[in-house]
Amino acid sequence: MNTKDFSGKVIIFSAPSGAGKTSIVHSLLKINMNLEFSISACTRNKRNNEIHGKDYYFISVENFKKKIIENEFIEWEEVYNNNYYGTMKNEIQRIWNNKNHVLFDVDVEGGINLKTHFKDKALSIFISPPSIEELRQRLVLRDSENENDLKKRINKAKKELEYMNEFDKVIMNDILDDACKEAASLIRNFLNKG
Repeated sequence: MNTKDFSGKVIIFSAPSGAGKTSIVHSLLKINMNLEFSISACTRNKRNNEIHGKDYYFISVENFKKKIIENEFIEWEEVYNNNYYGTMKNEIQRIWNNKNHVLFDVDVEGGINLKTHFKDKALSIFISPPSIEELRQRLVLRDSENENDLKKRINKAKKELEYMNEFDKVIMNDILDDACKEAASLIRNFLNKG
């Protein structure tokens, strides 16, 4: 995909799991800034509150691997063993055809890859939790992981926090309302730059 052919911009949100990026993204979608959510593909199981085609495109590992071979992703990664996430090229095209800017909610490695791909057409924002202990509490309250998965997510979060300086901006999500307002302000400034 040649990004020079399009006038739309890209907003990338990344964070360790449980830092609150999805809550911030949902708040931004309620504001009229011509933002449209990029729906990622993944191979993990759907959570109770998630909807296929709205939150994610839930696809099989085999189908995901086929799409990799057919070069249908801008970026993808195997987050955990046989647990893939990726951004499909046709999803970006769909949003730009709607004359909207793309809003990404992706993991840290995906965010770095997208920023590398889209360069100055993209604003990358890292959402940081106030502390690892606060992050752990949020994940426990989510009640979607067993103890082993929780340990994996915490260990991954510690590694991901080391990459926050590779993003254009960092927002600490201590108070969700404040983080949402800061994110909206950063995006408005970026979109108004022309």
